[in-house]
Amino acid sequence: MKITNALNLPQPFVDAATGDHRHVDKRYGATAILNGTREAILQRRHDDEITGDVADMVWAIFGTAVHGILEQGSESSSQIKENKLVVDLPNGYQLSGVFDLYDDATGTVTDYKTASVWKIKFGCREDWKPKAGTGQFDDWRKQTLIYCWMLRQIGFDARRGEIVALLKDHSKTKAKFNKHPPLPVWQIGWDFAAEDFAAIEAWIMEKFEEIDRCEQLPDEELPLCTEAERWARAGKYAVMKPGRKSAIRLYDSEEDAQARAEREGKGCYVQHRPGIDPKCMDYCSACEFCTYWQQAYGKEA
Repeated sequence: MKITNALNLPQPFVDAATGDHRHVDKRYGATAILNGTREAILQRRHDDEITGDVADMVWAIFGTAVHGILEQGSESSSQIKENKLVVDLPNGYQLSGVFDLYDDATGTVTDYKTASVWKIKFGCREDWKPKAGTGQFDDWRKQTLIYCWMLRQIGFDARRGEIVALLKDHSKTKAKFNKHPPLPVWQIGWDFAAEDFAAIEAWIMEKFEEIDRCEQLPDEELPLCTEAERWARAGKYAVMKPGRKSAIRLYDSEEDAQARAEREGKGCYVQHRPGIDPKCMDYCSACEFCTYWQQAYGKEA
């Protein structure tokens, strides 16, 4: 990636944003395979053309700094921290990953995250326990499950994943008066069973078979990222009232929205709000090389 510095920030910012990571042929990291295959391949294929500005990478720098500080702490005799794993796969590829902490006494892999308050609020109940069925923390669960699976390949009895999230936009004032996490740190964990490891192993093998098939394809023929991988939000139909900026209610179907508008009367009308793909719009570094993004969000769209 080419690093720019539009704000002319001090050189240490530039140095921190300029990583020394180099792609290795036939080796993909655990975080990379959690993305869509199209995104993972495009990022590698166009690495020398992708541009990122230092100012846009501040939170990534913050996350790296947090990991660096926590890495300096002492581990117990049963703990291993910041170790890189590389697992050979049957089709000649390799899966790599770096976990933050592993405790062999409890079989727990711990990963540190810097996250937004929104992610926690959206996925939690009033008591700040995870809601069932939202899928809000599925990516975190899957990442720690992959690390546990990798550790098991080299003889460890890893069986639990844990995330310690540092909330970068936490407000002590808001925590007193609004629905806001009470503390700037939040934890979540999962116990993994034999069926979880069987499922993730099958998924990893299938993912790398897909990568093997797709690496030879031109950009435009790469499989589209799924709705989940694009963080897709479906379009909605808003029932609007004249003079009011916010919707009375949002509906999935135009028919339901129209019926509500007719019941409300007083000039109410229905406004369509198209669906969006937040990952494509704001969080995919290879988006400019993706035909889906070009058609949906590019300059010509």
